[in-house]
Amino acid sequence: MSTIPPLNALLDLPTVNLPSGKGPLTGETLAVKDIFDIAGLVTGGGNPQKSSESPAATRTAPAVQGLLDAGARFIGKSQTDELAFSMMGQNAHFPHPVNPAAPDRVSGGSSSGSASAVAGGLATIATGSDTGGSIRAPASFCGLVGLRTTHGRISLEGTLPLAPSLDTFGWFAKDIALYEQVGAILLGADAYDFKLDRPLFIPLLEHLLIGEAEDAAYRKMYATVCAHLGQARSARQPTASMDDLHLCLRQIQGFEAWAAHGAWISAKERNLGRAVKERFEYGSTIDLATYKAQKKRRDLFRNELADLLKDDGVMVMPTVPSAAPLVSTSFDDSQAYRERCVRLFCLSGLSGFPQITLPLGQVHGAPFGISLLGPKGSDRALIRLGRDILKRAT
Repeated sequence: MSTIPPLNALLDLPTVNLPSGKGPLTGETLAVKDIFDIAGLVTGGGNPQKSSESPAATRTAPAVQGLLDAGARFIGKSQTDELAFSMMGQNAHFPHPVNPAAPDRVSGGSSSGSASAVAGGLATIATGSDTGGSIRAPASFCGLVGLRTTHGRISLEGTLPLAPSLDTFGWFAKDIALYEQVGAILLGADAYDFKLDRPLFIPLLEHLLIGEAEDAAYRKMYATVCAHLGQARSARQPTASMDDLHLCLRQIQGFEAWAAHGAWISAKERNLGRAVKERFEYGSTIDLATYKAQKKRRDLFRNELADLLKDDGVMVMPTVPSAAPLVSTSFDDSQAYRERCVRLFCLSGLSGFPQITLPLGQVHGAPFGISLLGPKGSDRALIRLGRDILKRAT
């Protein structure tokens, strides 16, 4: 008889008993990405030295506490890519979390353990974060709903930072109904009654799909979305090219990541994984003038996208270029895949606007998501829209 391999999603840490309230999440189980403080536990950030040198947290991160107060029961901390600076879920220091929906493929990072835990049934809810794609990639890879929230809408107090002007709080849940329930707790009400009934697309984004199979799978998902929303209209390209926006995100993220962790990394040999080490080294080369110039480019892009979407537009786009890479994919090929992802992820990342990925498709026998990007602050409207589309598709 074959055995199911361990998911490697949760960390082997001391047990802490966190009190839960009584509320809409009573009976749900909660895993917490190891960048969020949990009272009585060290926040290790996926790095053994960071864990060994840090004191135990004295207070639970407020966003996590909100879920506990609503009745969720904490079951453990989930694995994260090292210092949350990766997209594949392959931390050099730990056995890699398994993708339950496609065990021969990566789970995606940096919220790797959280996505694995929910997809594998270890937890019904798991917290994550999205700086450059760390909710959207694992959600698409593991067949889950995933929302990159409007930047700044949910508190990141008690969170290990990566790039503060890009970091956002996120979560995974076992189904869209529970996802929406968690959103109500974390997000409160949208400030405006967004209708999101004007679908748009940018043709250039679809050119980032890897091949014919991906294009066919995306067209099928796209048809499902348009059956609900109506036919999408082609939108004008932003002033900056996709390569310009990709570089903008990389340089802002790299500069801020080095500002957050450079002193600690430089203090002694940290044995960082190869890809993570290279990204921090790149960040160390970006000067203040470059950072300021890229922030101006980001402001221009944000204004252009806001003018395009107004308060009723929704961008329909691929979430990722293909299914999750195979676990056996070479380092160079994984990095090439990541760079394609960043080009898709940078619209939401640079604007700070919310983007939801829906598990509507498959390609190469593995999950494959489609995304909807909405105006600033339309998070709950996007979740409702996603719920209605998924309901229509079943």
